[in-house]
Amino acid sequence: MPTPPLSPNPERIGHRHIEVFRALMLAGSATGAAQLLFTSQPTVSRELARLEHLLGYALFERSQGRLRPNARALRLWDEVERSWAGLDRVVEHAMALGQPHHASLSVLSMPALSHALLPGALERLQRNHGEVAVSVATQDGPLLQEWMSAQRFDLGLSEVAEPPPGTRMRSLPAMDEVAVLPAQHPLAAKQVLSAQDFEGQAFISLARDDSYRMQIDAVFAQAGVQRKMLLETLSAVAVCAMVQHGLGVAIVNPLTAQACAGSSLVVRRLAFSIPFQVHMLLPLHRPAVPEVDWLVQALEETAHTVRPPQA
Repeated sequence: MPTPPLSPNPERIGHRHIEVFRALMLAGSATGAAQLLFTSQPTVSRELARLEHLLGYALFERSQGRLRPNARALRLWDEVERSWAGLDRVVEHAMALGQPHHASLSVLSMPALSHALLPGALERLQRNHGEVAVSVATQDGPLLQEWMSAQRFDLGLSEVAEPPPGTRMRSLPAMDEVAVLPAQHPLAAKQVLSAQDFEGQAFISLARDDSYRMQIDAVFAQAGVQRKMLLETLSAVAVCAMVQHGLGVAIVNPLTAQACAGSSLVVRRLAFSIPFQVHMLLPLHRPAVPEVDWLVQALEETAHTVRPPQA
């Protein structure tokens, strides 16, 4: 048995109806709404009547040539304004894509690098190329790798030497970890510290499962050095803040150390080497934009400015 033809769809509320409703809410009259929409007052009145017919209820009370929204209109207005704001953002984004100085980059960074390396690179980026909008998110460990694999960001900054699936990696120059000390600490008089210098010192450590913590502990274990291990934290920035308050000495990456150095914290070289390296992760399946190359160059130039303390 043949299938009967489908009947035409009944008329639906369209974008034009909502546009007319919004203009009426803003202007308060059909004449004012017509001026906003560059059309005639009878056209606006006809579109409003059609909208109310399709809805099955009135939206306005008519009084002396004015339109007073009723309760339903006010509730609809809230939703229309939320949706309109979203549409405005879409339009602004579409327009910005054609303007290089308004391009937007999304960066995923380890927390410590968002504090130490990234600000200097962003300053260099804007100095060389003008205003570029950049959104920075922070994450660590497996989630950082997972989010970069999902192509959610234009660039990632990680310490993990293996690129996650769906990304390629560019490495910044390797640097050595450094010691950070309270400015008035007796060890601050020395320019280079050996493992034995840390004997009996209050030592602020990274978390137990941190790869750099493991390397640091291995150096002191091999040297037979005993430290006072009272404080530990996940963040190198937090380590430096504790050092600044005189709670102990520590070993951290040179980027964070340089960012935190000042009147209450000094940086010293180590007689032994614990290499530290940052890797830039670039998604393989995300549309490339030239601003990413600008930021990569800025990161490389900023990393080259990090110098170990002079002996």
